[in-house]
Amino acid sequence: MTAIRDPRMLRDILSFYADAGADEALEEEARDHLSRPQSEDPLERAAPAPAPRRAAEPAPPRPAPPAAVPDEAQAARARALAREAGSIEELKAILADFDGCNLKHTAKNLVFADGNPEAELMLVGEAPGREEDLQGLPFVGRSGKLLDRMLAAIGRDRSSAYISNVIPWRPPGNRDPSPLETEICRPFIERHIELVRPRVLVTLGNPSTKLLLNTREGIMRLRGTWAVHTTAGGQQIPTMPTLHPAYLLRNPAHKKLAWRDFLAIRIKLEE
Repeated sequence: MTAIRDPRMLRDILSFYADAGADEALEEEARDHLSRPQSEDPLERAAPAPAPRRAAEPAPPRPAPPAAVPDEAQAARARALAREAGSIEELKAILADFDGCNLKHTAKNLVFADGNPEAELMLVGEAPGREEDLQGLPFVGRSGKLLDRMLAAIGRDRSSAYISNVIPWRPPGNRDPSPLETEICRPFIERHIELVRPRVLVTLGNPSTKLLLNTREGIMRLRGTWAVHTTAGGQQIPTMPTLHPAYLLRNPAHKKLAWRDFLAIRIKLEE
């Protein structure tokens, strides 16, 4: 057999065989890989197989943090605490200490608000998602980027708008909040709106619209029509229900509807 002296040719040949799957060296003598090895000692062949080792005992699970059972008592407690908040900072501190909602024990962060609390425009969604939970800010994922573009289209950004959610903690797996969880969180967002005192309120999506306008009508019927949110103190705030950015990402053909709503919001703010 002629020896190959050119290293480039040798490299090309080795690459060819490696690409073909021949990537292991061969022995001098052929081996039957399909045959079972047999011992020469018949007693050794008849010996029973060793008993399998016992698996290590699993460590006992860590006790889960105490989760509050959502009920009317927790909702009443939330109402009492929300009334005590004399400022936005006090409300945030109360929410940070509140343990009456089981969502707090599965979330990573309290998602309170973002933007300018002195702004005349306030937008309220339903609940944080994964990115919001990680960063502790509302609307920072894909929905948030779309919302920023929607605000920019009417000459606004987060320095001239204020953004929050009905639910300040992410529900596990982005599931829908239960009615009781929503009822527990309701006093906090209502007090939040009352403390901000926006000139115009925007409800993003079905859940926040139904909650803050106290209605059973769906968002497709309500969007584009001005309504009124009345605070506990009697303040009446013009409110525009519109489609949630997450819905628009799934149904881009409806962006034109949201655009009409935001044009109406711009006109209202310019009055």
